[in-house]
Amino acid sequence: MKQQYAVIVLFALIVASSLTSLDSYRSTSRKVNEDMDRALAITMQEQQSDVISQDTIRTFNSHLQIAELRGKATLAVDTRNRQFKAYAQCSEATIFSLSDQRPSALLWMLTGFWAMFVWYRRAENHGAVIPGFGGLTYSEAEGCFYAADGNEVQLTPMQHQLMEMFFHSPSHSLSKTEICDALWPKKPDASDTLYTLIRRLKPVIEQHSNLKIESDRSKAYRLTIK
Repeated sequence: MKQQYAVIVLFALIVASSLTSLDSYRSTSRKVNEDMDRALAITMQEQQSDVISQDTIRTFNSHLQIAELRGKATLAVDTRNRQFKAYAQCSEATIFSLSDQRPSALLWMLTGFWAMFVWYRRAENHGAVIPGFGGLTYSEAEGCFYAADGNEVQLTPMQHQLMEMFFHSPSHSLSKTEICDALWPKKPDASDTLYTLIRRLKPVIEQHSNLKIESDRSKAYRLTIK
């Protein structure tokens, strides 16, 4: 897998883990608020008074259906605009502790393992880059050619295979026979096909590097610096 795809997968896992955690928190928050509002409404109806006392708190807790909320949910009084209103509240930490974070935790674990894999692959493949030549660099780990500005050079599969052969050759030269046998092993005469391939590859290489492809009477081809 190319490095860029591995990073995209890592980013997607981070987003999925975060969204899963947030969705669970929001769902739990709604349930907690509904339970507290219901318990408070019943409590105030039974008490028939707006006074908040210890008995009010005990009654409120007894009506909470979510057992984990008892003793953690609190009652407060709003006196703004000269109005008296009691309301229940609960800390974000309590809501988070009540939410089901297991799916999110599994995703975060997977994210961690994937991040380690990406780091390991990057460290393992560090140095698996053929020395640059004429402003062009080939990364074996990613299977890509890069220009001097760091951008990937877009090549067709056949062009890529030929350039890979040039870079693996110590002299950066290849005979016509070598190329044809490697690219078209079952074709009796691939001369025209090779000529077309070279013709279309030349402008691409010259545009992204200081290299050019020279021909030795069509018997051999060499990658040289301009």
